[in-house]
Amino acid sequence: MPAHPDLHTPGGDSHVCRHHPADRRATGPAQPAPGAGRWWTLGIVSIATFMLMLDLTVVNVALPDLRTALHADFSDLQWVLDAYALTLAAFLLTGGSLADRLGRKRVFTTGFAIFTLSSLAAGAAPGIFALNLARGAQGIGAAVLFAVGPALLGQEFRGKDRAMAFGVFGGVSGLAIAFGPLIGGSLTQGLSWRWIFLVNVPIGVAAMILGRFRLRESVQPGAHRVDWAGLATFSTALILVVLGFLRGEDQGWSSPPIISMFAGGALLLVAFVVLERRAGAAAMLDLSLFRIRTFNGISLATLLSNAAGMSAIFLQVSYMQNVLGASPLTAGLRYLPMTLTLFVVAAVTGSLTVRIAPRVLVGLSLSLIAAGLALVSLVTVDSSWTALLPSMVATGAGMGMFNPPRASLSIAVVEPGRAGMAAGMGETFQQVGVAIGVAGLGALFQNLVTSGFSGSAAGRALGPQAHAFGQAVASGGGDQLARALPARLAGPVEQAARAAFVHGLDHVLLVGSGIAAVSALIGFTLISRRDLHASALAGAETDDVVMGH
Repeated sequence: MPAHPDLHTPGGDSHVCRHHPADRRATGPAQPAPGAGRWWTLGIVSIATFMLMLDLTVVNVALPDLRTALHADFSDLQWVLDAYALTLAAFLLTGGSLADRLGRKRVFTTGFAIFTLSSLAAGAAPGIFALNLARGAQGIGAAVLFAVGPALLGQEFRGKDRAMAFGVFGGVSGLAIAFGPLIGGSLTQGLSWRWIFLVNVPIGVAAMILGRFRLRESVQPGAHRVDWAGLATFSTALILVVLGFLRGEDQGWSSPPIISMFAGGALLLVAFVVLERRAGAAAMLDLSLFRIRTFNGISLATLLSNAAGMSAIFLQVSYMQNVLGASPLTAGLRYLPMTLTLFVVAAVTGSLTVRIAPRVLVGLSLSLIAAGLALVSLVTVDSSWTALLPSMVATGAGMGMFNPPRASLSIAVVEPGRAGMAAGMGETFQQVGVAIGVAGLGALFQNLVTSGFSGSAAGRALGPQAHAFGQAVASGGGDQLARALPARLAGPVEQAARAAFVHGLDHVLLVGSGIAAVSALIGFTLISRRDLHASALAGAETDDVVMGH
């Protein structure tokens, strides 16, 4: 059982955030009443969530344009995704603890400012290095918003209304993930790749103005100082692990630099746990939560499912554009079956989170993701894009069903006063999964495509150039290089490149399917309604129609 006696008793509600007079003075205008203000809170948090989740997927269809415009290789393109996910994961826990200490409204607004300014910098980036630096800064702002958003909802909503609010929250997250390719394709093709970042600027400014007048301020009484030692060790460990995955293919998996990165990351994670144990109540990571089986279950399931699902979107969009020759807009349109499925299922699931046992929702949703990724094996060298339809529908249904319970369960195991910390921890596992999945499965994909092409008859005909050409195929530049070859080589090389890409895609997403299947098993076995805090259970028991813990 958890060390905190108020986790599972009604008394835990006594820790609900209090509104300090100093906080009211700091906000200036009179705050709206809770009944009216909570709908504004839901709207503003939804806007933030849409922008942040959109930035995880919107860049996928712009990657070929980025590769050409900024002369980027496969690793550079992975960093466009991972620089964002990595800093997002690294600063989530700090964002949550800062919000509890300094005021959730104040920290939320600051996060919006960081995200908006860094979006402007990304849109104006002169090169790939500058772009990835801006993406890292975006991740810091996003970390604050991701951590504080669910906490703002948790302080405003209870019982059935909380389930509804998190249903909307999950639906918006799913909508952004699903519509990312279409929005990114429209902006890239209609304007330029820079507008996938610049579009955040006016939306961010409008949301900050609304938040200034419509959000209520709240703090956690007795909140502790920021755990800078924990932040430094945790962030450095993540960077080393992800960097090892990203550079392993180029430098060799057994090379001293790569082994040092993984070893250093592992040692720093151990040091992080030691530091958190010694920090006690001031720790950025509340280790007592890992005594709660449900928290362990949703955290592991979130990490594994995001590692599999987000890397799948990255690779499938690359397949549509680099193998099938789809434009950014066409690739986005072809993703509409997944988009619509995800959105509809997320909307329906939101109303079911208080009616169906959480382990059933989580386990079934992740089983659908596993099935969807396995269905990518229907794609062959000669397939059209419609071969992806079964995979899109099943994966979209799984993602849509998973998002609402994932968001609500992360904070449902604690009293509302610690919602910022718990939300930060939950989102950390999500973004760590994205960063490691894109890096790890991306590295496996690059290895399979490179070795597959190099071992083909056309690859052997290129001699020493085969390996470099295979790497270009993985990053989508194979066609350009093939056109520069003599006519007798160009045709066979293009066919071999296509085959290597498709076979690599099939094999990697089968691995992703296995990862998602493990996460489904974790969801079915580790999640239990009896672990939830009383504030999350209010009004839920009488509506239960699916029994079981």
